[in-house]
Formats: sequence, structure tokens, C-alpha cells
Amino acid sequence: MIQNRICTVFLRLLSIIFLLLFLISCNQKKEITPTKLTGFVFGTTYHITYFDAQNQEIAQKIINKTTTKTSEKLNKKLLQKSIDSLFNLVNKSLSTYLPTSDISRINQGDTTVVVDAMFVEVFKKAKKIHQQTDGYFDPTIGKLIDAYGFGAGKEIKNLTSEEIKKLMIGVGFDKVKLENNKVYRESDHIEFNVNAFAKGYGVDIIGRFLEDKNIENYLVEIGGEIRARGKKNSKLWKVAIEKPNIDGTRSLQKVISLDNESMATSGNYRKFKINENGDKIVHTVNAKTGLASQSNLLSVSVRLKGDCADVDAYATAFLAMGLEKTKAFLQKYPELKVVLLYNDENNELKEYKN
Repeated sequence: MIQNRICTVFLRLLSIIFLLLFLISCNQKKEITPTKLTGFVFGTTYHITYFDAQNQEIAQKIINKTTTKTSEKLNKKLLQKSIDSLFNLVNKSLSTYLPTSDISRINQGDTTVVVDAMFVEVFKKAKKIHQQTDGYFDPTIGKLIDAYGFGAGKEIKNLTSEEIKKLMIGVGFDKVKLENNKVYRESDHIEFNVNAFAKGYGVDIIGRFLEDKNIENYLVEIGGEIRARGKKNSKLWKVAIEKPNIDGTRSLQKVISLDNESMATSGNYRKFKINENGDKIVHTVNAKTGLASQSNLLSVSVRLKGDCADVDAYATAFLAMGLEKTKAFLQKYPELKVVLLYNDENNELKEYKN
């Protein structure tokens, strides 16, 4: 009798153990190893991480390891070649550092240039955001960017107010138009520079390419501008926002989860110059004033369920607008989510997010 009871208890315990092991094994999803591509473009680095159909197959089936490695290398090599070609097309259209690009030829006064679809899309995006931000985002500040020493053109040391005033003659996106894939400028003083959101646009071009290849789960990053779609092993992609440390060190402010969003971060705390008078000259030029002085915003991170080029442009505009004008702007466009880092009146770092 006692023996039977012991057997019964033992069998029940054994059943519970098997049940627990079964539940644990069901909950432990096998993590899929992503494919990663890295390189150098637009004067900075890029990182691409994606999960494709082959990754899924590898995770779900036991196949020959040698064959897997060979096919992975082949696919990765072909993909890298296509991505490099796309980067070359973006540069050919929009790089101010390439004298033969469409944008450089337009700036040189070549009226025969017929622009491609990339230039048209960037032009239309810039026009929209220029209007929304009341001119704080303006790609016609090329001569000013050069003069301050942040462009491909000639730098003017210690710009005077008179020199800035003369350069402002060529600023104004309302002074240019696009008709039949040709750009018409009211004056030769107007110089285009789309570097403020070229990295974001490059991110979009690669993201769309991956989507055309039926890659639904990926993250593309170029110089800190990001486009994330799908998930990373069933979890949202996570990215970090840095503290605006002025001493050159790097530390994290916070971690953001991206839910099919793009995010761009701009800041003037690292990329700046000190002129002979000891004034700080930042790389963000205020298109309304022509000045390159820092606003009360140290770092701007903008995310949106949309293109990275858009958030890249908004981030640039917000740096020039400053904290209060940016907060007012966000009331009109609640789809834009931000993390704004700024110093308060006591010079203490504060954070605003919506």
C-alpha cells in the first residue's frame, strides 16, 4: 500500500517535471543570428543589421554548415555590392564634395543639368520642411556653411557682420524652383547644400532597398541617423541617446525602443570651432540670421514613423530654433517624438520629451 502511494507520488512529480521542462522549452525561442554590414560613407561610418529569409531557414532547420556559410557569404557579398552602388548614386546626385555631382554642377551655374529622382525627392522634402519650419530649415545656406568652414568650399576666417549680410543675399528656398527635372535659381549667389539631411536620406535608400529584397527586420545607421523596421528576435530595436558631454567623453542619456520608426540626433556640443575672438562657432547655421552660434539646445533627437531624411531635417531645424520655439512647433506636429537636452538657467542638464 505504502509502495503504491510512493509510486503514485513519484509519477506525479515526474509528470510535473516533464511539464515544466516542456513549458520552458516552448518559451525559449531560438535566437536568430543577424547579418551585419559595416563600412565608410558620407564622411562617416555605417552599420546595417538585418534578418532575412535565409536567417529564418537556418534557425528552423538543421542543414549542412558548410553550405550555409558559403551561401551566406555569397548573399552578403552581393548585397554589399548593391549597397555600395546605391551610395555612389546618392553621392553622384547630392554630394557637394564631388565636383561632378548634380548638386555641385548646379551650384557652379550649369543650367543643362537634368536631375534624377533622388534629387527630386530631396528637393520636395526640403521644400515641405522649409515651409513647415518657417524657413529654419533651408538648403540654400551653402555659401554660409562654406564660409564658416563646415562645407566643401572656401572658409572665411572670422566672418564679419557685413560679410554675413552679403552671404545672406543667396539664402532663401523661395528663390529656387524645380521644373521638368531642372533647377532654376534667381541668383548665382544661391548655393545648395543638403548635407543636413543627406545621411538620413542615405539611410532611407538602403532601408527601401532591403524592403524590396523582402527583408522586413532591419536597422540601418549612418553617422547616428537610424531607420529601424520590424524587430530583433521578437523584440523592438533599441538605440541609445548620448549625453551631450563637452569634455569629449561618451556616456548614455537614455535608451529608446524604435517601433518601425526612424530617428535622427543632432547636436552642437562636439562639432564646433573657436574663432580668434574666443567665440564658439557651431556647425548648425541659423538660416534666419546667418549666424552659427549655439542655441540653448545641446542635443535634439527626433523620431517618426516615416523617413529618416525627414527627422534628420527636423533635428537640424530644431537646433536653430531653440527650446521654446521647438516645443511650440511640436504642438502642431504631435507625430514627431523628441528628446531635447538643454542647459537650464543654472547650467544644469535637463531633458524634455513628448
